[in-house]
Amino acid sequence: MRLSELSEQSGVPVATIKYYLRERLLPPGHRVSATRADYDGTHLRRLRLVRALIQVGRLPVATAREVLDHVDDDSLGRTIRLGAALWSLPHGPDPDDGAPETAAARREVDRLLDRLGWTSVRETGELSPVHRSLVAAVATLLRLGYPYEDGYLLQQGRLMYQVAVQDLDMMETYPSETEQVESAVVATVLYEPLLSSLHRLAQEEESARRYGL
Repeated sequence: MRLSELSEQSGVPVATIKYYLRERLLPPGHRVSATRADYDGTHLRRLRLVRALIQVGRLPVATAREVLDHVDDDSLGRTIRLGAALWSLPHGPDPDDGAPETAAARREVDRLLDRLGWTSVRETGELSPVHRSLVAAVATLLRLGYPYEDGYLLQQGRLMYQVAVQDLDMMETYPSETEQVESAVVATVLYEPLLSSLHRLAQEEESARRYGL
Protein backbone atom coordinates (compact mmCIF):
# COMPACT_ATOMS: atom_id res chain seq x y z
CA MET A 1 0.00 0.00 0.00
CA ARG A 2 1.06 3.60 -0.52
CA LEU A 3 1.90 5.94 2.34
CA SER A 4 -1.48 7.64 1.95
CA GLU A 5 -3.23 4.26 2.24
CA LEU A 6 -1.21 3.39 5.32
CA SER A 7 -2.31 6.69 6.83
CA GLU A 8 -5.95 6.05 5.96
CA GLN A 9 -5.98 2.52 7.38
CA SER A 10 -4.09 3.41 10.55
CA GLY A 11 -5.70 6.77 11.27
CA VAL A 12 -2.24 8.29 11.64
CA PRO A 13 -1.56 11.46 9.60
CA VAL A 14 1.00 11.19 6.81
CA ALA A 15 3.20 13.82 8.47
CA THR A 16 3.27 11.79 11.70
CA ILE A 17 4.15 8.59 9.84
CA LYS A 18 7.02 10.41 8.12
CA TYR A 19 8.21 11.59 11.53
CA TYR A 20 8.11 8.02 12.86
CA LEU A 21 10.10 6.89 9.82
CA ARG A 22 12.75 9.58 10.39
CA GLU A 23 13.00 8.65 14.08
CA ARG A 24 13.39 4.93 13.22
CA LEU A 25 10.23 4.00 15.11
CA LEU A 26 8.81 2.57 11.91
CA PRO A 27 10.84 0.46 9.47
CA PRO A 28 11.25 1.91 5.99
CA GLY A 29 8.85 0.86 3.27
CA HIS A 30 9.77 -1.45 0.43
CA ARG A 31 11.38 0.79 -2.16
CA VAL A 32 9.76 0.39 -5.61
CA SER A 33 11.16 3.54 -7.24
CA ALA A 34 13.25 6.57 -6.41
CA THR A 35 10.17 8.40 -5.15
CA ARG A 36 7.89 5.66 -3.93
CA ALA A 37 7.85 2.98 -1.24
CA ASP A 38 5.19 0.42 -0.45
CA TYR A 39 3.99 -0.56 3.02
CA ASP A 40 2.25 -3.66 4.30
CA GLY A 41 0.56 -5.19 7.33
CA THR A 42 3.84 -5.21 9.24
CA HIS A 43 3.94 -1.42 9.11
CA LEU A 44 0.30 -1.18 10.12
CA ARG A 45 0.94 -3.43 13.14
CA ARG A 46 4.04 -1.47 14.12
CA LEU A 47 2.14 1.81 13.89
CA ARG A 48 -0.37 0.52 16.43
CA LEU A 49 2.48 -0.37 18.77
CA VAL A 50 4.17 3.01 18.33
CA ARG A 51 0.91 4.79 19.09
CA ALA A 52 0.45 2.67 22.22
CA LEU A 53 3.95 3.55 23.43
CA ILE A 54 3.87 7.27 22.66
CA GLN A 55 0.22 8.29 22.91
CA VAL A 56 -0.91 6.01 25.75
CA GLY A 57 2.33 5.12 27.50
CA ARG A 58 3.63 8.70 27.12
CA LEU A 59 7.11 7.41 26.34
CA PRO A 60 9.69 9.81 24.96
CA VAL A 61 10.73 9.01 21.42
CA ALA A 62 14.19 7.84 22.53
CA THR A 63 12.67 5.40 25.05
CA ALA A 64 10.17 4.11 22.52
CA ARG A 65 13.02 3.53 20.05
CA GLU A 66 14.95 1.58 22.70
CA VAL A 67 11.94 -0.65 23.37
CA LEU A 68 11.44 -1.28 19.65
CA ASP A 69 15.14 -2.03 19.12
CA HIS A 70 14.82 -4.84 21.67
CA VAL A 71 11.56 -6.04 20.10
CA ASP A 72 13.34 -6.37 16.75
CA ASP A 73 16.56 -7.93 18.06
CA ASP A 74 16.16 -11.53 16.89
CA SER A 75 19.75 -12.31 17.96
CA LEU A 76 18.46 -12.64 21.52
CA GLY A 77 16.65 -15.61 23.01
CA ARG A 78 12.94 -15.06 23.51
CA THR A 79 13.14 -14.60 27.29
CA ILE A 80 16.02 -12.10 27.08
CA ARG A 81 14.39 -10.32 24.15
CA LEU A 82 11.10 -10.00 25.99
CA GLY A 83 12.77 -8.99 29.24
CA ALA A 84 14.94 -6.35 27.57
CA ALA A 85 11.90 -4.78 25.87
CA LEU A 86 9.85 -4.73 29.08
CA TRP A 87 12.76 -3.46 31.20
CA SER A 88 13.04 -0.49 28.84
CA LEU A 89 9.51 0.63 29.74
CA PRO A 90 9.05 3.11 32.61
CA HIS A 91 8.93 1.61 36.09
CA GLY A 92 8.44 2.78 39.64
CA PRO A 93 11.20 4.47 41.64
CA ASP A 94 14.40 2.73 42.64
CA PRO A 95 14.91 2.03 46.34
CA ASP A 96 16.66 4.66 48.41
CA ASP A 97 19.91 3.02 49.52
CA GLY A 98 20.30 5.65 52.19
CA ALA A 99 17.02 4.73 53.88
CA PRO A 100 17.27 2.34 56.84
CA GLU A 101 14.21 0.37 55.65
CA THR A 102 15.73 -0.56 52.30
CA ALA A 103 17.97 -3.36 53.57
CA ALA A 104 15.03 -4.93 55.42
CA ALA A 105 12.86 -4.56 52.32
CA ARG A 106 15.45 -6.38 50.20
CA ARG A 107 15.46 -9.27 52.66
CA GLU A 108 11.68 -9.42 52.66
CA VAL A 109 11.49 -9.39 48.86
CA ASP A 110 14.14 -12.10 48.54
CA ARG A 111 12.28 -14.23 51.08
CA LEU A 112 9.02 -13.72 49.20
CA LEU A 113 10.59 -14.77 45.89
CA ASP A 114 12.09 -17.83 47.55
CA ARG A 115 8.70 -18.84 48.96
CA LEU A 116 7.11 -18.34 45.54
CA GLY A 117 9.82 -20.45 43.94
CA TRP A 118 10.64 -17.77 41.39
CA THR A 119 14.25 -18.79 40.95
CA SER A 120 14.95 -16.94 37.70
CA VAL A 121 13.88 -13.52 38.96
CA ARG A 122 15.54 -14.25 42.30
CA GLU A 123 18.85 -14.78 40.47
CA THR A 124 18.39 -11.68 38.33
CA GLY A 125 17.75 -9.63 41.45
CA GLU A 126 18.15 -5.89 41.25
CA LEU A 127 19.40 -5.97 37.68
CA SER A 128 15.65 -5.90 37.05
CA PRO A 129 13.98 -2.49 37.40
CA VAL A 130 10.78 -4.30 38.38
CA HIS A 131 12.59 -6.01 41.26
CA ARG A 132 13.96 -2.65 42.38
CA SER A 133 10.48 -1.13 42.25
CA LEU A 134 9.15 -3.93 44.43
CA VAL A 135 11.92 -3.35 46.97
CA ALA A 136 11.11 0.38 46.97
CA ALA A 137 7.41 -0.33 47.49
CA VAL A 138 8.05 -2.66 50.45
CA ALA A 139 10.49 -0.14 51.93
CA THR A 140 7.78 2.52 51.73
CA LEU A 141 5.38 0.28 53.65
CA LEU A 142 7.98 -0.25 56.34
CA ARG A 143 8.90 3.42 56.52
CA LEU A 144 5.29 4.59 56.88
CA GLY A 145 4.47 1.96 59.47
CA TYR A 146 1.95 0.01 57.43
CA PRO A 147 1.92 -3.71 58.20
CA TYR A 148 3.88 -5.86 55.80
CA GLU A 149 1.85 -9.04 55.45
CA ASP A 150 4.08 -11.56 53.72
CA GLY A 151 1.26 -14.12 53.64
CA TYR A 152 -0.92 -11.65 51.75
CA LEU A 153 1.82 -10.90 49.23
CA LEU A 154 2.51 -14.61 48.86
CA GLN A 155 -1.13 -15.18 47.86
CA GLN A 156 -1.07 -12.18 45.54
CA GLY A 157 2.14 -13.41 43.95
CA ARG A 158 0.55 -16.78 43.22
CA LEU A 159 -2.47 -15.09 41.65
CA MET A 160 -0.20 -12.87 39.55
CA TYR A 161 1.64 -15.95 38.34
CA GLN A 162 -1.63 -17.31 36.98
CA VAL A 163 -2.20 -14.00 35.20
CA ALA A 164 1.32 -14.30 33.73
CA VAL A 165 0.52 -17.81 32.48
CA GLN A 166 -2.54 -16.43 30.70
CA ASP A 167 -0.48 -13.57 29.29
CA LEU A 168 2.10 -15.90 27.75
CA ASP A 169 -0.58 -18.30 26.51
CA MET A 170 -2.14 -15.37 24.64
CA MET A 171 1.27 -14.19 23.46
CA GLU A 172 1.99 -17.58 21.91
CA THR A 173 -1.08 -17.34 19.69
CA TYR A 174 0.85 -14.87 17.50
CA PRO A 175 2.73 -16.51 14.61
CA SER A 176 6.17 -14.90 14.85
CA GLU A 177 8.49 -14.24 17.76
CA THR A 178 8.58 -10.53 16.94
CA GLU A 179 4.78 -10.35 17.07
CA GLN A 180 4.83 -12.24 20.36
CA VAL A 181 7.22 -9.76 21.96
CA GLU A 182 5.20 -6.88 20.50
CA SER A 183 2.04 -8.28 22.08
CA ALA A 184 3.76 -8.52 25.47
CA VAL A 185 4.81 -4.88 25.28
CA VAL A 186 1.28 -3.84 24.28
CA ALA A 187 -0.14 -5.90 27.15
CA THR A 188 2.12 -4.06 29.60
CA VAL A 189 1.25 -0.60 28.29
CA LEU A 190 -2.47 -1.08 27.62
CA TYR A 191 -3.62 -3.97 29.79
CA GLU A 192 -1.98 -3.13 33.11
CA PRO A 193 -4.27 -0.07 33.56
CA LEU A 194 -7.18 -2.29 32.55
CA LEU A 195 -6.26 -4.94 35.12
CA SER A 196 -5.84 -2.28 37.79
CA SER A 197 -9.35 -1.01 37.04
CA LEU A 198 -10.76 -4.53 37.17
CA HIS A 199 -9.06 -5.02 40.54
CA ARG A 200 -10.71 -1.92 41.96
CA LEU A 201 -14.10 -2.83 40.53
CA ALA A 202 -13.78 -6.32 42.01
CA GLN A 203 -13.12 -4.75 45.41
CA GLU A 204 -16.24 -2.59 45.02
CA GLU A 205 -18.33 -5.60 44.04
CA GLU A 206 -17.08 -7.72 46.94
CA SER A 207 -17.69 -4.87 49.36
CA ALA A 208 -21.28 -4.51 48.14
CA ARG A 209 -21.85 -8.27 48.47
CA ARG A 210 -20.43 -8.37 51.99
CA TYR A 211 -21.74 -5.16 53.45
CA GLY A 212 -24.55 -4.02 51.16
CA LEU A 213 -24.80 -0.71 49.41
